[in-house]
Amino acid sequence: MLQEDLRKRAETDGTRKFVVGAVIHDEGHALLVTRSLEDDFLPGLEEVPSGGVEGSETLNEALHRELEEEVGFGAEHVDPDFIAAFDYQSRSRRMTRQFTVSVPLRGREVRLSDEHTSSRWITLDHLDAANATPETKEVLRQWFEWRMR
Repeated sequence: MLQEDLRKRAETDGTRKFVVGAVIHDEGHALLVTRSLEDDFLPGLEEVPSGGVEGSETLNEALHRELEEEVGFGAEHVDPDFIAAFDYQSRSRRMTRQFTVSVPLRGREVRLSDEHTSSRWITLDHLDAANATPETKEVLRQWFEWRMR
């Protein structure tokens, strides 16, 4: 799971906003969800399920809540030994650090929220063609490499 020292180290770098996400996977495929075209930040882009850490939430509490909201199940199962992080500027122009973990599907059904219009499962072969940010593609590339070890 996500250790709070990750947040503390990021805060020493000046980062104050945090996002948590998950590479949800099943049989070697990773889930991409497509942001609503109505969204005012990156509409129509593909991403891994993710969202902001609110108030006094821990990183793990936020991860569980965001997954429940976005795909219909929480983060009860997180693969050990995979975590990726990247920084970006949020819609509020604040430097943000996203921490992404690996979560197996384990037979659960993906139920998208209204924040996303569709989803699809991809392999490494489909990654370059994804309509995702370079940071998201790099996280997925790291995940596929980690999985193949």
